[in-house]
Amino acid sequence: MNIRGHEIDRAVLRSDAEPKSRILDRAFAFAFRGLVYAQIWEDPVVDMEALDIRPESHVVTIASGGCNVLSYLTADPARITAVDLNTAHVALGRLKQASVRHLPDYAAFRSFFAEADRDENLALYHRYVAPHLDDATRRYWEGRDLVGRRRIAGFGKGIYRRGLLGNFIGIAHLLAKLYRIDLHAVLEAETLEDQRRVFEEKLAPVFDRKFVRWLTDLPASLFGLGIPPAQYNALAGNRRMAEVLKARLEKLACGFPVQENYFAWQAFSRGYGKHADCPLPPYLEERNYRTVKARIDRIETRHANMTGFLMEQDENSVDRVVLLDAQDWMDDAQLTALWSAITRAARPGARVLFRTAAEPSLLPGRLPDAILSRWDYAERQSGDFTQRDRSSIYGGVHLYTLRA
Repeated sequence: MNIRGHEIDRAVLRSDAEPKSRILDRAFAFAFRGLVYAQIWEDPVVDMEALDIRPESHVVTIASGGCNVLSYLTADPARITAVDLNTAHVALGRLKQASVRHLPDYAAFRSFFAEADRDENLALYHRYVAPHLDDATRRYWEGRDLVGRRRIAGFGKGIYRRGLLGNFIGIAHLLAKLYRIDLHAVLEAETLEDQRRVFEEKLAPVFDRKFVRWLTDLPASLFGLGIPPAQYNALAGNRRMAEVLKARLEKLACGFPVQENYFAWQAFSRGYGKHADCPLPPYLEERNYRTVKARIDRIETRHANMTGFLMEQDENSVDRVVLLDAQDWMDDAQLTALWSAITRAARPGARVLFRTAAEPSLLPGRLPDAILSRWDYAERQSGDFTQRDRSSIYGGVHLYTLRA
């Protein structure tokens, strides 16, 4: 499972970009070869409603942090194929799957992935999980990161504080401390009205600070969110980035009760809540543990490019495709290749779900009409899914269905 650096470069580097932009692309491609997301930032509850997964469904999804792959099992698909170019994400997905299979009970599973900061997790890993990992995955987790820490030790120190996103959130917490802001105050609010008061009084003014506005005007400042330079431009549009981020943070802080939104806990506490009634992703909820364990063998994780994987599949063999926000990175030729592969592999009635940094779908005007005309865009439902996505960081959630 060697790092496929050239494939990540091909996915990120823009052939038509100016030299300065290509330098930024290369910097992001290098950063993206390590762990980016210890937790995925797409709402699986919205996903499962949009996808309408059936017992016969073959779901193909980009793996990312692996949370949604496991959560989709609660919808009872026939099988799930998770693909990713990122070595760390593939290793994380396989670690989670082996842990579901081999950890002794829910308490151990919760300790490992919900708490994710206990020393006893390392003993659980070595006793129950490590003997069942493939060699490449075990080498990854027992190897060392760029600063010399054993990667598996992250589950004893707080894995959600690591990776590009974890480091980005850590820097945000450091800035908050410098401005004497307690981000935990959002999580202590008892009502939506209290959450809004905290946001307006404490958080919103930060985005008017000159330093914050200058910092967020730099595309590299958002690498920690997994946002490459091409996606940065789509996200900003005609506004300054500080204004865009303020609006997205407002939705995260005020759009949903914190008692129901684990994304808010990740943002404002750098991990899931410790109490038994704190919100968790579906795969980590105790009520779903036996179901996920019983269905875990339906998942296959592949270190592969989505387009290449779909080209290898039989025609009319795929029912659901989840692209996350990967298309924001793509030029027109890459988009066309991807959707050609999807259209060939998809069964009539197949659904494709993806997210975009900006609000509108990026397909019109970029895909050839011969391909796009075969798909129906669920515009009204997509708007509803966008509003209800608790992660709050995307401008649009988009659903397409293949015509019969």
